[in-house]
Amino acid sequence: MKPHFNLAETRTPDGARLSLHEHDGTYCIRLNGQDLMHSMTSASEVLLGELAADRLDTKSPTRVIIGGMGLGYTLKAVLAKAGPKALVEVGELMPEVVEWNRTHMAKLNGHLLADPRVKVRLGDVVDTLAQARPNSYDAILLDVDNGPIPMVRAGNVRLYGPRGLEAMRDRLKPGGRLAIWSASPDYSFEARLRAAGFVAQAIPAKLFPTAKRSAYVIYVGDKPAAAPAPGAPAKPSPAPKKSVPGAPRKPFRR
Repeated sequence: MKPHFNLAETRTPDGARLSLHEHDGTYCIRLNGQDLMHSMTSASEVLLGELAADRLDTKSPTRVIIGGMGLGYTLKAVLAKAGPKALVEVGELMPEVVEWNRTHMAKLNGHLLADPRVKVRLGDVVDTLAQARPNSYDAILLDVDNGPIPMVRAGNVRLYGPRGLEAMRDRLKPGGRLAIWSASPDYSFEARLRAAGFVAQAIPAKLFPTAKRSAYVIYVGDKPAAAPAPGAPAKPSPAPKKSVPGAPRKPFRR
C-alpha cells in the first residue's frame, strides 16, 4: 500500500487548519481534516471553466477572473479555450495555496501560473471585484465556499446576496458570463440571479466524467448584450438543461 504524505499546512484567517496531501500521484487539500478538493474528483471544476470560456471571443482581448485557485483545474479549462490575447486573473485568499501549486503541484496544474496570460491577485476576491471598474470582465468564475447556501466565511454573503450579484453584473461587460460552483441546488439563488438582471440557468455537474449522477451544480448567469428598450418585456431565462436532483454537499470550501 502506497503511503500518504502531508506535504504542507497553514492556517486560514479564521484559524482553520488547511493542509495539502499526496497519495500515489493524486493531491488533496483538506480543511480541518475534511477533503476540500481532490485531483481525482475535479470534473465539476473543469466544467466551471469550460462554461465560462465558451463565451469568450478568442480573437479579441478578453479579461476573466477566477475566484479560488484550488488545484488549478478551472484555470486549466479556461486557458485551454481562451485566446492568446486573454488576461486570466486568479483571485486567491491564501498565498500558501498559490505556492503549493507552484511547488508541490507544479506537474499537476501549477505550471500554468507561468503562462503569460495569467495574473495572480492575492486577497479576498470580494474586495478585488469591489475595486474593479464597471464593464471590466468578460467572465467571472467563483469557486469559493460551498456556493450560495453553506457559508464557511461570513464575508462571502456579500457575493451571493442581491447587492453582490448586481455588483458582479455591473463588473461584467455586456454579453459577459457569471459562473458559480455550488455544492447543492438553491432555487432561491437562481431566482436572485434573474432578479439581478441575469439570464440564468443551472447546469448539473459530476464528480468525475464517468459518474452516473450529478453531484453539484454550476449556476450560470449571462448579462444581456444590450439593455431592453424602455417598456419592453424582459427576455425570459431558459430552463435548465435538465433537472438537478438533490445532491450531497461537498465538504467545506473557502
